[in-house]
Amino acid sequence: MKRLLIAGALAFAAVGQALAADLPEPAPPPPRAPAAYIPTVMPVYNWGGVYFGINGGYGFGNSQWSDPNNIFSASTGTFSLSGGVVGGTLGANFQTDAFVFGIEGDFDGSWIDGKSSSLYCANVGFGAAAQCETRNNWLSTLRARFGYAADRVLFYGTAGGAFGNERVGITPGGGTSSSTKAGWAAGAGFEAALADNWTARVEYLFVDLSDSTCGTSTSCGVDLAGPASQSIKFNTSLVRVGVMYKFR
Repeated sequence: MKRLLIAGALAFAAVGQALAADLPEPAPPPPRAPAAYIPTVMPVYNWGGVYFGINGGYGFGNSQWSDPNNIFSASTGTFSLSGGVVGGTLGANFQTDAFVFGIEGDFDGSWIDGKSSSLYCANVGFGAAAQCETRNNWLSTLRARFGYAADRVLFYGTAGGAFGNERVGITPGGGTSSSTKAGWAAGAGFEAALADNWTARVEYLFVDLSDSTCGTSTSCGVDLAGPASQSIKFNTSLVRVGVMYKFR
């Protein structure tokens, strides 16, 4: 009896193996869905905040001396001025959406200078070799800025007040007369963010200061036709580059 049970069990196992061999293999598991792609989005640059920096560039402008009492020549005519400028900048911006508003001030040392050898200068000066000289030793502006930010690039316009000195004299042989004058400045530029706190810019400014006046003196010459009442104009265009550090 025992042998029959063992033989039956072995036969059952053999039949089960045969049936299992005939069954199809189980289907593989379904492939996993790929992970969703999430693009990296760079944050939009924020132009708001307080900043300071340095600027430098070149100025080219015009001056004119005139005196209605001069019967030989009423003015020098317009003559050219040119020279370098370098200084510092301080400002603050406020941004709403893509629009940027701010206020900015700067102070530059200036080497803008020019001379005229016209008949007017010879008459009020010290002979045919006399020249009328107009110099500018410093310029400062305080301006509003308004612009549009295309992420990390800011396009802006600017306008406000300007201050500077006008140093005038007859050379050779004369002294000089210096006065501080107020005026206006306006221009435009663009600025690019180099890093979170650093920006660089290129800008153009036109600066027009009020006229200097100069009476009879060794500085401004002597009008041979009578009392001198000379008016001296000064304006300049500035092309400047700058690097700024912005506080977060």
